[in-house]
Amino acid sequence: MRLLSFSCKEILPANGYNSKTPLERTGSLPDARGLGPGRPLNCVKSMALFVLGINHRSAPLEVREKLAFAPDRQAEALADLAAQPGVAEAMLVSTCNRTEIYCRADDDASARAWLQAQAAKAGVALEAHLYSHAEEAATRHAFRVAAGLDSMVLGEPQILGQVKQSVRAAQAQGTLCPALDRLFQKTFSVAKQVRSETALGAQSISMAAAATKLAQNLFGDLSRTHVCLIGVGEMVELAATYFVAQRPQTVVVANRTLARGEEFAARFSAQAIALAELPARLAEFDIVVTGTASTLPILGKGLIERALKARRQRPMFIVDFAVPRDVEAEVAALRDVFLYTLDDLGNIVQEGAENRRAAASDAEAIVERHVLEFRDSRAARAAAPAIVELRRRADQYREVELGKARARLAKGEARGAVLEALAKGLANKFVHHPSQALSRAGDSEREALTRAIEALYPELEEPEPREP
Repeated sequence: MRLLSFSCKEILPANGYNSKTPLERTGSLPDARGLGPGRPLNCVKSMALFVLGINHRSAPLEVREKLAFAPDRQAEALADLAAQPGVAEAMLVSTCNRTEIYCRADDDASARAWLQAQAAKAGVALEAHLYSHAEEAATRHAFRVAAGLDSMVLGEPQILGQVKQSVRAAQAQGTLCPALDRLFQKTFSVAKQVRSETALGAQSISMAAAATKLAQNLFGDLSRTHVCLIGVGEMVELAATYFVAQRPQTVVVANRTLARGEEFAARFSAQAIALAELPARLAEFDIVVTGTASTLPILGKGLIERALKARRQRPMFIVDFAVPRDVEAEVAALRDVFLYTLDDLGNIVQEGAENRRAAASDAEAIVERHVLEFRDSRAARAAAPAIVELRRRADQYREVELGKARARLAKGEARGAVLEALAKGLANKFVHHPSQALSRAGDSEREALTRAIEALYPELEEPEPREP
């Protein structure tokens, strides 16, 4: 399939706006009513920042797993999303606990419709689970997510790496342009500060650690157990470090691609097998940890039942880190199976969350401070074209009146009279168009213009001194 692709340069110039002034674009000076012939200073509609999605708080696992985007689907999904009407930039974050769209667009309607369409294809009604944030709230959400403040396990560090990977994917696809790129560079800086200046990360208890503790509760000494790791993803790798540290009798890595499995297994002094060999060997394992990118379950109820029969009802401890799930939900009902999903582990880990509340409060303060800073920097950047244009027009007025003054001086007129005429001419230039706009405006527009004048031309605190 040929993927849609485009460059940010096709959307906007490098500085994020059309740098040409209205005069350069139209070749005309301002008319008596506006600041350009049909092109006022706010002529280019500024797009807003939005985030839409679902997470572990808004949607159960059975909904999240159906809206998850596997890595091999994300490039196509990004291209399709960025091609929607009114969407200028887009990034997709899809992890075990969240699927989120970050975009810069006219409004959130196109992104919302696109996400709902993806859910409908998967047979999910999304509206009851979907959240949306705009502008400052979207910025705050991005900062909190990367800092681990919005995670199922408060302060967990994996999410920052996942967001960085999402940014790289959007950059590779050409859907991340200057505005979103600035947001996420700031996001990474905020997350780093939270990690370095608070105890949030240090206080975090990972799901992998919780899974190891649960296995110890069941089997006691894990040195007598046999462990199977299915897949070579980040969560399985993290779990491997905990389980291997308990020195189990054997550790076997089952992976669809044997070469990658062998490379992974070598790091833990484990044996690697092809995933196709697993059904014949499943009964060997007391502990199974799985976390693949499969879109369908790889451990069905029938397979587990046969393994339990071969084990003569000795218990099996299974951890399913995958979204979508690797283990059929019906397996949980089997006797002698202890199955834990991401949501199960998240609930267990949250029981110790009180110890992390103080650190989270410090982290929230850092996030809020940077939200305000980012808002102000965006406002300054958005105002830059108007400021440049305003100064250009002031220079026009100055040059016109200065030319008149020089001509009068050349004729020998008194300097005082020339200066007075210069000042009056400049003042008239600056008030002529606003005066006409006020005269022609309706009531509501006149009120808005009056407020603008009060903001743009405040009263002087004291009159300027005049020469005697």
